[in-house]
Parts: sequence; structure tokens; C-alpha cells
Amino acid sequence: MSYQPLAGKVALVTGGSRGIGEATALRLADDGANVAITYVSSSERARSVASRIEQRGVRAEAFASDQADPEQAANLVDKVVAAFGRLDILVNNAGVFVTGSIDAEETDWEAMDRQYAVNVAGVVAVTRAAAKVMGEGGRIVSVGSTGGDRSPFPGIADYSATKAAITAYTRGWSRDLGPRGITVNAVQASSISTDMNPDVGPFADIQRSMNALGRYGRPEEMAAAIAFLVGPEAGFVTGATLNVDGGFNA
Repeated sequence: MSYQPLAGKVALVTGGSRGIGEATALRLADDGANVAITYVSSSERARSVASRIEQRGVRAEAFASDQADPEQAANLVDKVVAAFGRLDILVNNAGVFVTGSIDAEETDWEAMDRQYAVNVAGVVAVTRAAAKVMGEGGRIVSVGSTGGDRSPFPGIADYSATKAAITAYTRGWSRDLGPRGITVNAVQASSISTDMNPDVGPFADIQRSMNALGRYGRPEEMAAAIAFLVGPEAGFVTGATLNVDGGFNA
């Protein structure tokens, strides 16, 4: 059997039914963790991912949870602990992307409010709940975006602000939880080929040209970075932001 650094651990991956979340859930299962994932509406797809996790010889559960609702986010952690008995790893992956220029004639405030609720308030709620039940050696990783460092296109200021908030929280939370032996880090993506940002389409060539490597990243490459940060070899890494961006921020 291959080395499984996360054997016996329990991980929660929000938004784990697709894209980076799905790849991360499967990678953590490969590394030996029992994995809980969340979804909002795609129950069939979530069950499929859970089945693929179990095929790796570990336990899996899929929970319906809308991260835009802080109460649901907090209750989620209770459900995970009830099902698995503990929580060692939290990957804050769920997120949405909404654009809108500051000088637009009309603003879709409902969409903007939901973006903030999912990308910031929901992450805070889940992390607060997880921090209460994690023990020494706990790992928290939030999936951010290079948009948190720069806004390369018009109309993404609100999205960029939500991702910048996550890196700020990461630094602060690392100070809060460091004395308890819990690490907190962030991984920032650029152009990763997912349903939200496929590597085909009207803007794909532009995005490729902005990366030093000249290509899109794969969800599995994000998952590899996350797997390192939640593993035993990253025990002295906290408060850090790792760019998995193909050189976008070079």
C-alpha cells in the first residue's frame, strides 16, 4: 500500500462536488483521509464524488449546505463531527464569481450580496465552527484567487475584494490558532480549468497569455498544493499564501 500521510484524519471540503473541490476531495482520500463534501443543488454529482472517494477505501459523506447562510455553515461542522467523530482538516473551497463595474448604470445587489456571503461570511462561519472542534495538528486551508492581489480586468473589484479578505483572515487566524498547534493557510489560483472558468471560450487565450507557463492549470495541481499544506510536512507553514498560478503574478 502506498504511503497515506492523512490516514485516520477527517477532512471537510466545501464545494467538493466539482472543480477544485472535487479534485481536492479525491486527493485527500488518496492520502488516506475520510472526507466530507458539501453541495448546494447538485446532489447527484455530489453522491457520485462521494462514491469515488469510498472506492479509495475511506469513508465519505455529502452534505447539502448553502454557505451563503451562516447558520447552515455553522451547523455543517456539527453534522460532520456527528458522522465522523472528529474534524482535523477544513478546506474552504466553495465560492462564486460575480462581475460588475463600479460605474455600471445598474447593480445586481442580490448577486453581489450573495458573493460576499459565500466568499467571505460563509468562510468565516465555517472556520469559526471548525476551530472550536479541531485539536492540535488541525489544518485550515482556504482557496483564494490571484484576484485578491490584483485586478487584471475591469469589473472584478467586488470579487477581488472578497478574495483579498480571505488572505487577510488567513494571516489573522494563523495568529489566533497558532498557540493551539492549528495551521491556517491560503492557496491562490489563477486560470484553473473548471466549469466556472473552462480552458475553452472567448477569454481562454487571453488568460493563457497572461501566465508565464502559457497554459491553464488543472484542478489536480491545486489539489496537490492543498494536500501539502494539510499534510504533516507542512507543520511549520502557517499564515502563508501560496500562488498556484502558472506565473500569473510573476
